[in-house]
Amino acid sequence: MRKALRWLLALAVLIGTLSTAGTATATARSAASTGSTDIKEQLLAIPGMSLVEEKPYTGYRFFVLTYTQPVDHRNPSKGTFQQRITVLHKDVSRPTVFYTGGYNVSTTPSRREPTQIVDGNQVSMEYRFFTPSRPSPADWSKLDIWQAASDQHRIFQALKKIYSANWIATGGSKGGMTATYYERFYPRDMDGVVAYVAPNDVANNEDSAYDRFFAGVGTKECRDRLNAVQREALVRRQPLERTYAAYAAGNGSTFATIGGLDRAYEAVVLDYVWGFWQYSGLSACDTVPADAKNASDQEIWDSVDTISGFSAYTDQGLETYTPYYYQAGTQLGAPTIRFPYIEKKYIKYGYQPPRNFVPRSIPMTFQPNVMREVDTWVRHNATHMLFVYGQNDPWGAEPFHLGKGARDSYVFTAPGMNHGANVAGLVADEKTLATARILDWAGVASTAVRADPSAAEPLARYDARLDARDVEREPALRP
Repeated sequence: MRKALRWLLALAVLIGTLSTAGTATATARSAASTGSTDIKEQLLAIPGMSLVEEKPYTGYRFFVLTYTQPVDHRNPSKGTFQQRITVLHKDVSRPTVFYTGGYNVSTTPSRREPTQIVDGNQVSMEYRFFTPSRPSPADWSKLDIWQAASDQHRIFQALKKIYSANWIATGGSKGGMTATYYERFYPRDMDGVVAYVAPNDVANNEDSAYDRFFAGVGTKECRDRLNAVQREALVRRQPLERTYAAYAAGNGSTFATIGGLDRAYEAVVLDYVWGFWQYSGLSACDTVPADAKNASDQEIWDSVDTISGFSAYTDQGLETYTPYYYQAGTQLGAPTIRFPYIEKKYIKYGYQPPRNFVPRSIPMTFQPNVMREVDTWVRHNATHMLFVYGQNDPWGAEPFHLGKGARDSYVFTAPGMNHGANVAGLVADEKTLATARILDWAGVASTAVRADPSAAEPLARYDARLDARDVEREPALRP
């Protein structure tokens, strides 16, 4: 009798559970298909979508989420990982901007320039293998540009059911590269692409464009100041390396990955001139010691540390960026430049390859044809694509180019701007044209703008907290 009662009770519980699950599923389906339901319910109705937190912001709703992704999109049965994304929600009727910086995603509400221009929603994606969006165990062979583009494709497919208006992909630097690769592999997903300061290293072993850039960027006076400080830091290698050793000991820094303090020191110093132009401008030249030979050791150290950062090539500094260096050494390529103003006796290693910045336990093999294939595709197939570069940004020395097959696509350069170049920094006619094309691709251009691009302006008012305009600074030589 007791067994029978227990069996009946268990059956009732099971039926109740199934009923509840069925109701939850029905509610989820309803949430996904009904525009009048709460946006959080609609998002969480997507299979594999989970809420981390919601943060309030006036005029928007901001969600930090995780989305279940296959480790290998070619073999989805080989395991999954949780990829972090954020959603800045305005209205399901507005266009959506799909943003990635190519690294970690920020969990603070922010609005990229195209989002302000179209007054839309924004979905931001953390790049695979940047923690916490890393499979465990990590099969590094599954970190490539096609797998990352496929991550975006799945997110788009899931969210397009909610955000059914037009979509624009965007990103800055490595994020601009990412938006370009996404368009190459899934050209039917987006209605337009805005790629900011996206390097295009077509031939990894041919980097003369960078040498030409550094020979003419800025003014001779500024170049001479920077070159002199960089050279002096190598001339004074021994005393400054003692300072570095004390710095490392005080911060618990180690150098196993790069192979020692001496290699790390030279890597930081050789990044100095590049780092200045990437993140600073002519107005900052006054901060560089004017007479390097007579400057104190501390002045040389402080200038290099401020621009390059002596933490960059420590094990602790490299760890966060292992996914980038892995990609640079397997597909993206990495620049190598000459230092004609520094005697060879002072340079032991030169620009070191990405292999030196990735733990040896992770195998790497460079694939020389990947970037060339993307470049060829962009030249002949780019449609609704805008590339924006900064005149004084070293990464723009090897930009994307458009060929005869490109349609309604543009490459613009913002005068005097660095790695933070944007549409707002373009000359007037290019600025209005770029704004008009973005509005049109997003499906929100007015009749007046279609008739006269000079009438184009961002649809949303500038918000000092949301509209980040500062360059996305990455320590060391990283885009």
